[in-house]
Amino acid sequence: MKAVFAACLLVAIAVPAMAATMPAGAAPEWSMNATAIEACSCPMFCQCYFATEPAGHSMAGMAGMEGHGEEHFCKFNNAYKVNKGSYGATKLDGAKFWIYGDLGGDFTKGQMNWCVVTFDKATTKEQREGIGAICGKLFPVTWKSMSTAEGDIEWMAGNGEAHATLDGGKTAEVKLSSASLNTNAKGKPMVIQNLKYWGAPRNDGFVLMPNTVEALRTGDKAYEFKGTNGFMITVDLNSKDFAAAAPAKSGM
Repeated sequence: MKAVFAACLLVAIAVPAMAATMPAGAAPEWSMNATAIEACSCPMFCQCYFATEPAGHSMAGMAGMEGHGEEHFCKFNNAYKVNKGSYGATKLDGAKFWIYGDLGGDFTKGQMNWCVVTFDKATTKEQREGIGAICGKLFPVTWKSMSTAEGDIEWMAGNGEAHATLDGGKTAEVKLSSASLNTNAKGKPMVIQNLKYWGAPRNDGFVLMPNTVEALRTGDKAYEFKGTNGFMITVDLNSKDFAAAAPAKSGM
């Protein structure tokens, strides 16, 4: 993902309330280990990890798109569940959040198209602030349009399948299944290793599972795809990972 990685990271969430409550220069220690149920409009496997633009999609037959041969976009739904984590004294274990949107068609300018970050209704204000700050490290880019929301997130994963819904599927849904893929030896899942996931320094591999549905069902930008890219992945990161990368002070 060399060319696209610096420009194609997902979300930078501002958390201004935190700046008002913390002393200058102070930042809490934090950590997050989270698993994503993820899908997008690109064919398997999402070329965004290897190119400077997402897959092209034919506009033939789409209302209002006459004369447009092809459009490049990556319309995605990513449902996250925190396995274990904390932000200062705030525990993040079990917290869920969802990101949907469109990366746009050109990753060379360092600006993505639009996204909505949705926090599960069960999360507290402190958990949302912690997740927002961590996502700023995991997905440090700018967006032409970004907003936040809250909703009811259901998140379920099993052997060779996964299913997540936002507001019971009325807002968004992702369902994955590995049934259509050839299995490896002894029926083990197909996993892509040695590929970086956005800003996370560690992951356990991309467990390939094409989607049976990947949909946003609300607003004027609704979309739905079936049989396109999908995978599960567990990422791990903490404040020490990024402190080590900070430039040293000159002392002058």
